[in-house]
Amino acid sequence: MSASLDGKTVVVIGGATGIGYAVAEAARDEGAKVVIASSQAANVEAAVARLGGGARGEVVDVGDEASVAAFFDRLGPFDHLAFTAGDWGGSMFAATREVDLTKARDGFKVRFWGALAAVKHGSRTIREGGSFTFTGGMLAQRPMKGAPVTTAVAGAIEHLVRGLAVDLAPLRVNAVCLGIVLTDRTNTLPAPMLEAFTARLPLPRGGEPSEAAQAYLYAMRAGYTTGQVLMVDGGAAVV
Repeated sequence: MSASLDGKTVVVIGGATGIGYAVAEAARDEGAKVVIASSQAANVEAAVARLGGGARGEVVDVGDEASVAAFFDRLGPFDHLAFTAGDWGGSMFAATREVDLTKARDGFKVRFWGALAAVKHGSRTIREGGSFTFTGGMLAQRPMKGAPVTTAVAGAIEHLVRGLAVDLAPLRVNAVCLGIVLTDRTNTLPAPMLEAFTARLPLPRGGEPSEAAQAYLYAMRAGYTTGQVLMVDGGAAVV
């Protein structure tokens, strides 16, 4: 049975911009009380102002466990959390023989360790029937040259989700595996590069943030779905 988000408290860590903002906006439109959390106060304030009523903001540094713990102490009980913080930054793309190990370790700091810190502390105050939804990437399914570390981060998230789904049951834990989504960041890529990434897809275009957001909302509402990775990739996994 699909549950309503009306009146539920939905937390989006990384919700000030991009896909996270689209998740916050979609949850608000379904009647949720939305909490946007990010590391930059100015971005949080701007996002809350854009969303208008039914939203509030918090500053949290997911790379600092004490900051994460304090955030959940302030937050109190909530129903669902979407974790979209971080990006797959260019510093994480390097051939094996050229990998900067310091930067490689940093690549896990937000996407993986930040996600684990959020679920560690958030699982203490989440309400019965609640859910966590994390964010992965298509490199976990389709590795490419020059990206072994980025591939590892994406794969680690998927396996973390499966382990958490068992360990935290009956709380639900899922992930959304994203292909090319047209955020402000990807829109800065040269048009020929975007075309090369999408031309062979069954749906030969980049996805809109609002389309990606629907997968996160599904994961929140779908009470019999846990330990799963939801693909939002334009069909990349099948070609």
